[in-house]
Amino acid sequence: MHERLPPEVESPALKAIKIVHTIAWALLAGCVLAIPLASLRNDHRAAVWLAAIVAVEVVVLLLNGWRCPLTSMAARYTDERRENFDIYLPLWLAKYNKSIFGTLYVAGIAFALVRWARA
Repeated sequence: MHERLPPEVESPALKAIKIVHTIAWALLAGCVLAIPLASLRNDHRAAVWLAAIVAVEVVVLLLNGWRCPLTSMAARYTDERRENFDIYLPLWLAKYNKSIFGTLYVAGIAFALVRWARA
């Protein structure tokens, strides 16, 4: 089993997981935000690819009980369970991440579909 350190002391493994998780989150959040922007530029192919990339993450989350696999990995190294224990995000953003970006994702796809239909 992995040695668990106090919450104020992060193991190198936990830090690495949090860095990877934060980078993955930033890339996916960027994809979500870029969907309507690509559509505004009439780059519907890019909008589809961006939506597909995020859809893969949604499937991964669904298959893991709506939890990122990196969260389970991070949990091995700490007893901390605040919403941001596994990622370098502000607590409020980690807590509402799925609600915020889920809404933006659906809205972005709806926007892109309307733009595509009118093209």
